[in-house]
Amino acid sequence: MSDQRPNVVLIMADQLRADCLGCYGNKAVETEYIDYLASEGTLFENAYSPSPSCIPARTCLMTGMTPWNTGILGMGEGQGRVTTGFAHTLPGELSNAGYHTQGVGKMHFSPQRSLNGFHHTVLDESLRKEDKNFKSDYHEWFEKNRTGDYGPVDHGISFNSWMARPFQAPEFLHPTNWTVNQAISFLERRDPSKPFFLKVSFARPHSPYDPPLWYYEKYKSKDLPLPYIGDWAHIHDDERFAKNPDAWHGRLPIEKVMEARAGYYGSIHHIDHQIGRLMQFMSRYMKSEMNNTMFIFTSDHGDMLGDHHMWRKTYAYEGSARIPLIVKLPSSMKIKQAEICDKPVTLYDIMPTVLDLVGAPIPSTVNGASLLPLTQGKDAPWRDVVHGEHSACYSKEEEMQFVTDGKFKYIWFPRTGREQFFRLTEDRSESKDLIHDPSYSDVICRYRSRLIEILRERNIGLTDENGLTVQSKPIVSPEYAKRVKT
Repeated sequence: MSDQRPNVVLIMADQLRADCLGCYGNKAVETEYIDYLASEGTLFENAYSPSPSCIPARTCLMTGMTPWNTGILGMGEGQGRVTTGFAHTLPGELSNAGYHTQGVGKMHFSPQRSLNGFHHTVLDESLRKEDKNFKSDYHEWFEKNRTGDYGPVDHGISFNSWMARPFQAPEFLHPTNWTVNQAISFLERRDPSKPFFLKVSFARPHSPYDPPLWYYEKYKSKDLPLPYIGDWAHIHDDERFAKNPDAWHGRLPIEKVMEARAGYYGSIHHIDHQIGRLMQFMSRYMKSEMNNTMFIFTSDHGDMLGDHHMWRKTYAYEGSARIPLIVKLPSSMKIKQAEICDKPVTLYDIMPTVLDLVGAPIPSTVNGASLLPLTQGKDAPWRDVVHGEHSACYSKEEEMQFVTDGKFKYIWFPRTGREQFFRLTEDRSESKDLIHDPSYSDVICRYRSRLIEILRERNIGLTDENGLTVQSKPIVSPEYAKRVKT
């Protein structure tokens, strides 16, 4: 007799900011399948990445731990890439509980073939190659199925560029299509006597902004939102630096910014259609399993897309740090879900949520909290803010710490002492920096004090009797050094 515990499908897009989905208020993008998922579940309005770049954010999701406790505070100096060796991971706990677990797409583990608790993974690691003998499963498949003498990225745009153009190969060869093909293949071949956990991890809309031609042309001809340019953005207004095709900041001609946005929006629409394929397959051929499946949709972090003359991620700003998070409970549970939740939530809440749903023990190492009470509109005790951080990456001046509850946001830059403060309820674009506005001095003090409380517990000289202390070196967690030694 088959196990009747709920299945779990975790869908993650790479570098997808929350405000680029229809269900989060975007009027230009078409994301009908994701919007439908949101309409059936709970949309978390104030979800944030705890460390907005790929490796640290994904490690938090996999372990249910804060960046400080994973030991990975970013992708810069003093952080490293060891993402394995944790005592407890989400797929590992589910595997131990009798689930058949599969990871598809971008895992970004190091070493790259690490399972991290999964029974099996099928990888699209873009151009990352830690070992000379490594070849991603997507690239191997691409070579076998291409219809001409070309490669996956022969269009000449790099994986961190602001440039955009259509995918150069037939659409069926795009990694977004491949990812859903592999997800469906797993569902067809899974162990039917066990519940399953499937992580579907897209490598887009992370640059290169290269959707298939149909999607690129559709958004090239649309009126898309212009970038936000704040009253403080002059610090990144550098035309010369922007000439670098991989520039992380600088003033670009507006037509170039809008080309990038067309590629990014097209990539999101493409992902949405492929999620639709997955949902249609399950509805048609796995109806009972579909009704007994929890769906979670999220991303690891966002993309600045030219806001405030900035690109990519690692920043505390909404474009970089605010992420979508949608949780749909199994239909078979017949639970009326809250449509929207405004509590501050984060990626390390996903692991305890899933384990709570399936009845598996939540390890003591987990720092997150189950979202299940919030999905049902219960007034459960909850954190007052999400704390986020990122080490120096593109520039040491951009190393940052922030606290936010989705209403206000306080940002501190440890290497310079610079501060920023935004009232998000009136200014999600973060165009007006209120840090020197005397009418906000009391509320600024409250949020600053909250960050001081959090950092004081670390006891490594981030605070003193006067408050926050400027740092001459990158902040490094002692947990990382412990794990490297083992």
